[in-house]
Formats: sequence, C-alpha cells, structure tokens
Amino acid sequence: MTTTHISFDDLPTAVLTAIERHTGPVIKTEPVSHGLNSEIAVRLFTDSGSCFVKGLRTDHRRVWTQYREAEVNPFLHGISPALLWRVQDAGWVLLGFELLDGHQADYSPGSPDLPKVADALRRLGDTPCPELELRHAEQRLEKYVPRSADIRFFAGSSLLHTDLNNANVLVDEKARFVDWAWATRGAPWLDAGYWIIWLIAAGGHTVESAEGWAGRVPAWQTAPASGVASFAQANANVWEEIAGADPDPWTSRLLRASRQWAGYRRAR
Repeated sequence: MTTTHISFDDLPTAVLTAIERHTGPVIKTEPVSHGLNSEIAVRLFTDSGSCFVKGLRTDHRRVWTQYREAEVNPFLHGISPALLWRVQDAGWVLLGFELLDGHQADYSPGSPDLPKVADALRRLGDTPCPELELRHAEQRLEKYVPRSADIRFFAGSSLLHTDLNNANVLVDEKARFVDWAWATRGAPWLDAGYWIIWLIAAGGHTVESAEGWAGRVPAWQTAPASGVASFAQANANVWEEIAGADPDPWTSRLLRASRQWAGYRRAR
C-alpha cells in the first residue's frame, strides 16, 4: 500500500524551522513522486547546497522505517547516499540525505546500468553487516517456503537490501541503493536472487539471462541449487499474497516474474 504525499510547505512550522537549522533558508523545492513509503519526499535547494528529504509522522505505522534507515546508513559508505541530518519534531521524523544526480536504474536487456548494479551488489557483499537489530532473512521467508527445513538456506551474516526495485537504485558513474527500510541479515546470495525477479519483471530477459546477470555477483556462486529453488518459490508465494484477488498491473508484473522463475527452478 502506498502512502499519500503532502507538500513540503504543509509541514508544521516547527518542522520547517528545524530543517532550515540544518540546511539554511530553502529557496526551491522539487517534489518526488516515486517514493512509495514516505508522506514527504522532496528535493531541497538552498544557497549552500541541496539534499533529498523523506519523512513520516511519528504515529504512522511505518515510522520504524525512518529509524531503520538512519541506523544503517553510517555503514553504507559509497553504497547509499549519505545521511546528512535527522529531525524529529512536532510529530514528524524526517531524514535529509545527500542528493544524487543519478537516474533510476534501467533493467532492460542491454542497459549500460546492469554492470553497474552488479558491481554495487558486489560492493554491498563486501560490506560487513553492522551489529544492529535487523530482521533475519529466514524469519521473513519462514511462512512462504515450500518446506520448513528450507529456511536454513537463507540464514547468514551478510547485510542485504532485499528490495531491488529499480526505483531504489540510482545510477550515475556507479549504482547506489536507496530506501533501506527492509535491511536484513541473511545469506550473501539473496540480493542477487531478488534482483533476478526484478530483471525478469522489467521485460525482455529470459530467466537464463537474468540468472546470468546474477552470476556476475560473486556471492551468487555460493548459492545451493536447492536453496535457490526454495527461494524462488518462496518469493512467488510472497507475491501471490501481495497480489491478492485483484492485483494492480505493477503487482501482476512481479507476480508473473516470480512465478516464471519458480517454475524454471522446479523444472531443473
């Protein structure tokens, strides 16, 4: 479910004042429409620089995502935009991030972004998982696996993003990941697996070509075949649940892609 956006100017005066203590007077704003999990998502421009701001009310049911992103960001140097400041005032939590000039990743076959995303996943794989209270992959997938014993495949100590929607990948000279609400601890190959579904959903990729791109991520080479088959089916089950009885076109696309991958893995 998406979250309704509000205008930056509609924030309480106390919040606007607190933001400007970090940024200086705001001279221009540009709303961002593709942030699905924030009530405010905006680019701010001042005489001294620019930043991207996202936020939620403190009573929003997903406000925990703001705290999660703030906690994990210091460990993501070069992999995510840097967190510049944080404001909690007048019933709001807002985060100010480094503003990147990049574009959303293009996952279509032949895109020059694909090698950059594979390299970003490699760099993430080399990043130690911080000692934070993160969800575990086996917990998140437990009720979706074909066999309960399969959750052992997903356990591990790697830091994972787990939401490889192309809107969460910004590309310029390199790719970087945004929106770390679902940061997770688990097996090192899982993010490459999540990427496969998004590549198939982008259109034009066969399962073989999508897995070929995943194969450029070193951690994918550690994935056991049985674990991959179980992971693919678990994700198909996740998207089945998300889709419900009357899925929208966006969800239907992900459901088809996840089913296609799960069917391919079952047949091997």
